[in-house]
Amino acid sequence: MKTVVTNPAESQKSKTTRTWIYAKKPSGQWYNRRMWVGYGLLLFLFLAPFIKLGGEPFLMFNIIERKFSILGSVFYPQDLHIFVFGMLIMMVCIVLFTVVFGRIWCGWTCPQTIFMELIFRKIEYWIEGDWQQQKKLNDGPNTDQKKIKKIAKHGIFLLISFFISNIFLSYIIGVDALYKIITDPINQHMSGLFSIAIFTLVFYAVFAHVREIVCTTICPYGRLQGVLLDDQSITVAYDHRRGEPRGKQKKDEVQVKGDCIDCQLCVHVCPTGIDIRNGLQLECVSCTACVDACDAVMDKIGKPKKLIGFYAMGEIEGTIQKKSNTRTIAYSIVLIVLISVFGFMIFNRSEIGTTLLRAKGSSYQLREDHTISNLYSLELVNKSGKVMPFVLVPEDKRLKIQVVNPIHSLRKDGTASLSFFLIMKNEDVRQYKNDVKVDVYAGKRKVKTLKTTFIAPPGM
Repeated sequence: MKTVVTNPAESQKSKTTRTWIYAKKPSGQWYNRRMWVGYGLLLFLFLAPFIKLGGEPFLMFNIIERKFSILGSVFYPQDLHIFVFGMLIMMVCIVLFTVVFGRIWCGWTCPQTIFMELIFRKIEYWIEGDWQQQKKLNDGPNTDQKKIKKIAKHGIFLLISFFISNIFLSYIIGVDALYKIITDPINQHMSGLFSIAIFTLVFYAVFAHVREIVCTTICPYGRLQGVLLDDQSITVAYDHRRGEPRGKQKKDEVQVKGDCIDCQLCVHVCPTGIDIRNGLQLECVSCTACVDACDAVMDKIGKPKKLIGFYAMGEIEGTIQKKSNTRTIAYSIVLIVLISVFGFMIFNRSEIGTTLLRAKGSSYQLREDHTISNLYSLELVNKSGKVMPFVLVPEDKRLKIQVVNPIHSLRKDGTASLSFFLIMKNEDVRQYKNDVKVDVYAGKRKVKTLKTTFIAPPGM
């Protein structure tokens, strides 16, 4: 594909001076599809913190208390391996999805793009008009009408940012804790109020001022494209074979031109301000706004659609004859396997988290009743989402348990620390170091098996 050649002086100037982007209001079938996807994801985003399964949030990522709730299952630091595997799946999913479909994540499902294009920019169109009216308003004098429009726009932006910050915070601390911050006296939750204020200002700054810079400069994902994409990756692209040479088409003109009439609409609707006709670019987020704009023009001039459309990169360059589904199927199988393993780990994890250690600085103890004991400390975490009665039972029948500080049940999401002795008769000792197992029973159901060692001198 063709690449952009820029003047060095202009390039240097662009590094210090930002050109504000006025994006033309998009429309078309791809935009309608994107709205269905975007508003569906927004609905999920706003409702998920309020949904509870078994009394636990559907989704919560409480970094402060190191407590995570996914699909109503609560995860603690002891479940780090599951959390790491989940993060690995997300990374693999994004990477493989990019290899096959390019940067479509950015244009269709990224929260930054959805909020910007489907909420904030729509409000901007509603108050200030389309791109030409916005540019005229900003370049014009500071009239009362301009001030009213700016105050109204940024006031609404702040309100929406405040709402988003509350939703964002509810994913961290939970809706119940957020409700207490909102309803309790301000002086009781100053840190929570401060957090909401900071989040509000950050979101407002991003959507009112930073905007496309998040996608083109700040986010590292776009820079991975050059590494991840190959000639079979599907991206939004301009078919220069059909479109060039571009130019206005006049009646009875002898010179044969391509289908592109150089109307610039694909540039005007681009939210990152690029010209898709210059080839694959870092700033393209595959939002398909240019596809809709170009298709509408092709309809008007009686030309086939898809002058700009979804193409494998090699199709445009002629390095491949047709798209292959082999990679898509292979990558889909990999993701299905990973997600299946992750689901198995979630739904088959233990209901109780345990940390069993030998008591520090202790060895075996010789008792007056001709028995030998070892002292252990045990920490328990209840992950079942309900009150759990429990009892410790050694698998080796030669062993007995004596709990120092008896605890018979764990409260919901509760923790407990206890100490206990494992006791064995002298004549039952066969070797100095014995591998032993202790089962944790909830009623008649075994929920965990603990492994440790029992030390005792044989032949005493």
